[in-house]
Amino acid sequence: MPYCRRNGGAAAAPWQYADSHNHVSGMGARFALDSAMLAAPRLTIVTMALAALAGPVAARAQDASPWDKQPHAQARLIAGSVMKSADETYLHAGVEIRLDAGWKTYWREPGDSGVPPTFDFAGSDNVKSVTVLWPAPERFPDGAGGNSIGYIGRVVMPLRIVQKDAAKHSSLHLKLNYAVCANLCVPAEATLELMLSGDGAEETVLEKDELRVPRRVAPGAGKGLAVISAHREPGGEHERVVVEIAAPKDAPLDLFVEGPTPDWSLPLPEPSGTDGEHRRFSFDLDGLPPGASAKDVTLTFTAVSGDDAIEVPIHLD
Repeated sequence: MPYCRRNGGAAAAPWQYADSHNHVSGMGARFALDSAMLAAPRLTIVTMALAALAGPVAARAQDASPWDKQPHAQARLIAGSVMKSADETYLHAGVEIRLDAGWKTYWREPGDSGVPPTFDFAGSDNVKSVTVLWPAPERFPDGAGGNSIGYIGRVVMPLRIVQKDAAKHSSLHLKLNYAVCANLCVPAEATLELMLSGDGAEETVLEKDELRVPRRVAPGAGKGLAVISAHREPGGEHERVVVEIAAPKDAPLDLFVEGPTPDWSLPLPEPSGTDGEHRRFSFDLDGLPPGASAKDVTLTFTAVSGDDAIEVPIHLD
């Protein structure tokens, strides 16, 4: 049976790791890999000389970690380049998961059933913080009459890694827990390690997959695709939220919603007609944590239409 999380389950919020003496709050047991235990190939005199010139860390820099194979899935880390944004300089990397035909894994908010991936970067070297980016997901039947949210076939979750010392290389250690599902769900755990030099060969792959990460925009903003508004309406047992979206005519459209904290477990929005040029989605205000109120909270909406996706925070009065 699929993992059930509606009414009491906890979704994973957008995830960031920040080093604090290698402690990750709320995660599983911490670990570290001793590089001396890793099997090393025999080196010729020439290759040993080159390694000595390059330095011990640079000699071990990789483009990708070995695949960690699990039943129906495999995972690895991939390395990209040094990148600069308006706010910071970071190393580009990614978590790649490949799934057998017919198998799926989950987004940070898994829907009616499922469990989101968790990331433990404790034990990483020269790493100040890691931000996990989530490509736009899709919904699919969960086998129990509901729908889950996630990925089919393959997904790369880009990572933005801020170093403690940009003049040195970094070692990324990841304990990844995730679930893969078809008719049944199977828990998977991967232990991955990757040496980062800032010139990994997978940058083209990472840039392509990062284009699938929803752009964060304000309500009403966006060309072609925009979340216009969200408001509460009286309902039956629960109030309802009605969301208006602008999207290209006849284009596919889906909408996902997240609460202000990970312990909110809101239903998936469903199409509920049109209002002029806008399409409507709606959902019941169900799945709130005990004692929580939907008044004066901010919900995050992710709208997906073909190759375009946006993430929009909207305050509910």
